[in-house]
Amino acid sequence: LRQVSDLSDFSRGHWLREVLCRGEEPSHVQSSPDGQHLLLLQKCRPPTLPRVVAFQRHSIAGADLERSWQPPQPALVGLLFLQSPVVLGSWVLALVWEHGRTELWHFVVAVGWQLLQTLELCQGARARVVSMCSQGASLVWCEERPPLGAHSDMSKCAFRFCVCARALEVGNEGVRLGTVRIVLHNSPEYQVLASPQHVFLVPAAAGFATTSKFLLIWHPEKAEFTITAPSAGFVHSKVLRSSSESDFRKLLLDSVGLLSGFAPLDIHTSTVSSSGGLLLVSTKGSVSIVEPDGTQRHIFDLEGGSLAQGSPVRLKTFGSILACVLTGVLYLVDQNSGRLIEKEVLSMKEVHFLESQGEDNSIQLLSQTGIYSFSFSKPEDSSRPEPCLVEMVFEEACRYYQRRSLSSSKLTVEKLKKGGTFQAPVVLAAILQHSLHQKQKPARGLQDTYTKLLSTMSLELQSYMSLELLKTCVVCAPESEVESYCKELVEQEVSRILQSDMDKDNLAYLNSVFASFPKAAWKATRSCLQLQQNGDGLLVARATPEVWKKVLCQPQLEEVGQNGMVPLFELICASFLKFKPKWLPSFVELTQQYVSNSWSYSSKEGPEGRVPLYKRALGVLARKNKHGEADDEMELELLLCSKRPKAVLQALHLLIRLKQWQRVVEVAEKFSKLSPLLNKEIFTTLLAEFAQHRELDPYVDRLWPLCPAELTASDILTMVLQHLPHCQEDPVPFSSEGNQLTVGLLKPLLQRVVQRPSVQDEMYSDALQSSTFPPPTPPREH
Repeated sequence: LRQVSDLSDFSRGHWLREVLCRGEEPSHVQSSPDGQHLLLLQKCRPPTLPRVVAFQRHSIAGADLERSWQPPQPALVGLLFLQSPVVLGSWVLALVWEHGRTELWHFVVAVGWQLLQTLELCQGARARVVSMCSQGASLVWCEERPPLGAHSDMSKCAFRFCVCARALEVGNEGVRLGTVRIVLHNSPEYQVLASPQHVFLVPAAAGFATTSKFLLIWHPEKAEFTITAPSAGFVHSKVLRSSSESDFRKLLLDSVGLLSGFAPLDIHTSTVSSSGGLLLVSTKGSVSIVEPDGTQRHIFDLEGGSLAQGSPVRLKTFGSILACVLTGVLYLVDQNSGRLIEKEVLSMKEVHFLESQGEDNSIQLLSQTGIYSFSFSKPEDSSRPEPCLVEMVFEEACRYYQRRSLSSSKLTVEKLKKGGTFQAPVVLAAILQHSLHQKQKPARGLQDTYTKLLSTMSLELQSYMSLELLKTCVVCAPESEVESYCKELVEQEVSRILQSDMDKDNLAYLNSVFASFPKAAWKATRSCLQLQQNGDGLLVARATPEVWKKVLCQPQLEEVGQNGMVPLFELICASFLKFKPKWLPSFVELTQQYVSNSWSYSSKEGPEGRVPLYKRALGVLARKNKHGEADDEMELELLLCSKRPKAVLQALHLLIRLKQWQRVVEVAEKFSKLSPLLNKEIFTTLLAEFAQHRELDPYVDRLWPLCPAELTASDILTMVLQHLPHCQEDPVPFSSEGNQLTVGLLKPLLQRVVQRPSVQDEMYSDALQSSTFPPPTPPREH
C-alpha cells in the first residue's frame, strides 16, 4: 500500500483534507473517467449547508464547481458521468435534483466548469425523484407520484412510485432529450442500479414486507422483466408486449402465490460489479452476487458476524477481484472462486474507492491523508505455482485429516505446511509446481521419489489439464457451442466424482449438476455405469464394484434433505423416469443383484439394511408432480422386480384395486413358486376375492392348482365364510343378481382337496405299498 497523492495536487486540497479529517463523512465520492476530477457530495449538519464540490488537479486550470442548497429546497439525488457517443473520450457531469431538474456541466481546460443546459426530467410538478442511474444512452430513475387526495388509502399510497427512462444524447450540436418512457408504474419504492445491459430494481429499506421479498431486473433490449427471489431459488421472466402490461400488479399476477411464502430479502449494502452482476451484502456479513439472469452465487463471508445498520461497507470490483472495506479492514477476494487473496488492516478507518483509470491490477483508496494505491499484480517471471490450486490441495488435506483425527485440536493449512507429519499434500504441491507450469519441459529439481510419483500421476494430471481446458472453452465459446462443451464437461465431472469419496460436498455438487444439466447428467450416468441392452433386450451394466458402492451409498439422515439434496441412487432413478422410464425396473433389479452378491440379506451395512432399493425408487416416483396410468404401471413393475414377499403382495392388491384380473392370475402363477409361505398368502388373498364377487370365475381352472397342500376343506370353508359380502336383507335361495357364491362353484376346489392324499399318507405310502409284510429291517448305521 503506497501513497500516490497527499491531496495537495488538487485545487483547494487543504480544504478537502480538512473536511475529511473533520469527521463529516461524505455520502458520495466519485472520480471522473479521466481521473483528473474528484466530486464530493457532503450532507452537512446545520448551520453548514449541504453541497457538492468538484476538485481538479493543479495540472489543469479552470474555475471550480460548487453547488449548495438550503432545506427544504429540493436536494441533490444523483451525480452521473455521462459518456458522449459522438465524441470519443468526452463526458459531461449530470447533477439531478429531487424535483427532476437536471444540470449538465462540462469542463473546459483553462476555462473551467461550464453549464451546458438545464433539463426537466419529470412531467408532473409534484413528482419527486428518489433514485437515479444511467444505462447506456438513457437516464433511468424511480420517482414518487403523491396521490391527489389528502386522506388516501394507505394500501394504495404504498404503490405511488413509478420507474421511468428517458434517452439523453450529448453531442457537438448540444443536448437532445427524448420522451419519457414508463418502465413500471404503480410500484413500491425501488433503488435503481444500472449495469451495461440491465437495470436492477432493489426494494427500498422502508418498503412493505410483501414487496421486499424479491428483486426485479429490467432488460431494456428485450423489454423483459425478471422476478427473482435469490435465496428461495425462484426466477421468473415476463416480456412486456404493451404499455398496459407494465403495471406492477399485473407483472406479479402469475407469481404472487409463490412470492407470498418467501422470507424478506436480507440486504445491508448493494452495488453493481464490473461484470454486470448485483453485489449484495447481508446483515450477517455474507457477500453474494445476483447475475442478470436472476441466479445467485455466494462469494465470501466477512469476519465479525452481524453488521449494524449504520456501519458502512465499501464494495468495488477490479477485474475478477472483489475489494471490500469494513471497519478499517481491506479484503481482496477472487470473485470467481470465493478465495480470500489478501486481508490488510488499514491505518485509516474511513476510506473510499476511486476509479483506477483502466488498471485492473491496482486499487485506489481516498482517505483523510491522501490517495493510496494497493497493487496485487504478480511478476511475469514468477515461478510460483498457481496459488489457488496449491491452496486447494492443502485445504482438502485439512478436511481429510481432520475427519480421521482423534485429536480435538483444529488442523490448519499453516500447520500442514510447517509440520512434517503429513507429507502427501507437500509432495502433491511440489509436483504441481513443476508439472503445470512446465507443460512441455521435463520436471527439474524434483526428488527421485517425486519423479517416480509424477510418472505414475501423469495420466491424472493430463486429465486435470484437459478438464481445465474444457472449462475455459465453456467460458469462451459462443452460445451455439456451449451445449456441446457442457455435455462433455458434465460427463467428466460425474466420472470424476464417482471415482472419489462420496461425501456431503460431492453429493451436493452432483445434485446441482443433475438440476442444471439433466440431459447431459443422464448421458454421463449411462456412460459411467456402462448401461446398455443386450441381444435379448435385457438391461446390463458393466460398472466396477467401486462405482456401484458410490451409486448405492445412502448418507446419514442429517445430511439429506438440506436444500433438497437427495442421494445419488435417487438422482439416477429420477433421470430414468425422465429420459428412459422403461429401464427403471431393470435398473433396480440390477442394483439388487449387486447388493445380494456384495452384502448378506440382513446386513445393516449394505443399502438394503436401511431402506429397500425398490422403496427408494418408489419414493422418487411419488415425488412426481402429476400421477397417471403410466405411473401405476411403473409402481407395479418396481414392486414385482424386487421379488420381496411384501412387495409382491402389495402389487397383487394394487392389481385387484385396478381390476386387472388377467394380470392378477399371471402374477399369482409366477410368484407362488418362490416360497410356500408366499404361495399360501397369494392363494388366501385370491380366495377372499373369489368369495366376494364373480370376476375370477373364468380363471378358476388356473387358481385351484395354486392351493397349498396343507389347506383342508374345513380351512377353505372357514375363509370363504369370513369373506362373504354382508347383505342388508335375508339372502334368498335363487338371487336374480347372479353374483352370489354357491357350493357348485366351490365344488371343484373341495373335490381337489378331499381327493388329494394327505401329508401323513405320503409319509407312509412306501410302507403301505410294500409287497412283503412286515418290511425288512433297515441296515444299521454305525
